[in-house]
Amino acid sequence: MSKDVQSVIIMALVLAASAGIGTALILKVPQRLHTPLMSMTNALSAVTILGALLLFTEPSLSPLALAFGAVALIAAGFNLVGGFAITARMLRMFKR
Repeated sequence: MSKDVQSVIIMALVLAASAGIGTALILKVPQRLHTPLMSMTNALSAVTILGALLLFTEPSLSPLALAFGAVALIAAGFNLVGGFAITARMLRMFKR
């Protein structure tokens, strides 16, 4: 098995594990903590976008790694925009 294939398998396993753990943790968060949690998630999504953009600067990547990078970029962008929209909406609820 080539080193690129091993790297992609490890990345896929980390993605699956983090999705499962993240979902389990988010379901246990009380509603009043969702706004601070969403703000932190926005920051993590921004870091993910920067990491995916750095991935695209690597000259010798396999098409599969580029596809995973594109999916990460799209998902993080969606999460970032949606997170800001939800955070703004929730903060408007507390203004008089």
